[in-house]
Amino acid sequence: MVIGVPKEIMPSEARVAASPDTVKQMVDKGLEVLIEKGAGEGSFYHDEQYVEAGAKIIDDCAELFAKSDLILKVKEPLFNEAKGKHEVEMMREGQYLITFIHPAAPVNHEMVKMLAKQGVISLTLDGVPRISRAQNLDALTSMSTCAGYKGIMLAGNYLPRFMPQIFTAVGMIKPVNVLVIGSGVGGLQAIATAKRLGAVVHAADIRPDAAEQAGSLGAKIIDLGIPKEAAVGDGGYALQLTPELLEKERKVLAEHVPEMDIIFCSALVPGEQAPVLLTEEMVKSMKPGSVIVDISIDQGGNCALTPAGTVEVKHNITLVGIKNIPGLLPTSATWMFAQNVANFVNYLVKDGKIVLDLEDEIIDKSLTTYNGEVVHKGARKAMGL
Repeated sequence: MVIGVPKEIMPSEARVAASPDTVKQMVDKGLEVLIEKGAGEGSFYHDEQYVEAGAKIIDDCAELFAKSDLILKVKEPLFNEAKGKHEVEMMREGQYLITFIHPAAPVNHEMVKMLAKQGVISLTLDGVPRISRAQNLDALTSMSTCAGYKGIMLAGNYLPRFMPQIFTAVGMIKPVNVLVIGSGVGGLQAIATAKRLGAVVHAADIRPDAAEQAGSLGAKIIDLGIPKEAAVGDGGYALQLTPELLEKERKVLAEHVPEMDIIFCSALVPGEQAPVLLTEEMVKSMKPGSVIVDISIDQGGNCALTPAGTVEVKHNITLVGIKNIPGLLPTSATWMFAQNVANFVNYLVKDGKIVLDLEDEIIDKSLTTYNGEVVHKGARKAMGL
């Protein structure tokens, strides 16, 4: 069985879907691994390291796609300007693909339909359920860990003040206040990182268990006053609130926002637009020079003013809407992502062949296109199928 790892073509994407370590793991299991030339350079994994691990370097991505039974990628297939064709067009019927597809997102609908038409059997990593036996496959959690850490580091870079308490000959500088909205994986890492940097950290989450976890890391909890039955859905994920409860949440947050120097936004509702929790008026109430980092921007963002994909200053507040924050930590992000993907490959491959158990929850939730059809439930719903 041949596994192909192409170089990512999304602008500024430095990650790659395999590390030399995971290449060795796959080769040791009898799999052949092809790596596109220079695929790991952005993550500081070099071609000679891949060769030493047992991979073959391929100059032409079209050749790599043609020779591979399974394609491993970080980002969804895109139009390849250098080749003048879409990556999906270089794929074929019966070929497998594992990557982040985000199939329910409207921007990806045509690409997902192309995968189905080509007969590609695709599995999306953002569909892997958060269950105990899937933990080591969960790339979404790994990348959220990266986003939480790097997001706080970005905030510190943009902040015009010290983060920790500083004692000087001319007086004491107080530590900054950080508010983390949404204490899932990314939020918890943001809390831990901000604490390490000496900030006073506050946290808010509509889910009591998530708020309790934030408190265990030393955050001061802001009680949003949302009933648990209205806040928590299947698997412990947040539910979409009614307009009345959402307004109630905003009012509670509005009382605390003026005291914050950094607000880290990571509140998400699976399969839905991210709830808008910070209004323009709330942003205006913040101290000049404060920073908002909104890692929920892929689903619309928690702040009404967050610029998608960029950094802007509005009302003297720096708003960070960078979409690929894990990609700013490419070596660590690649190491984690590659381990998740290698574990997924190991989970699927039996005796050198991929075996799909359609009754398996992991397969059921991640399978996106199969037998020429779009089968992902969220994508089908979003497409009106």
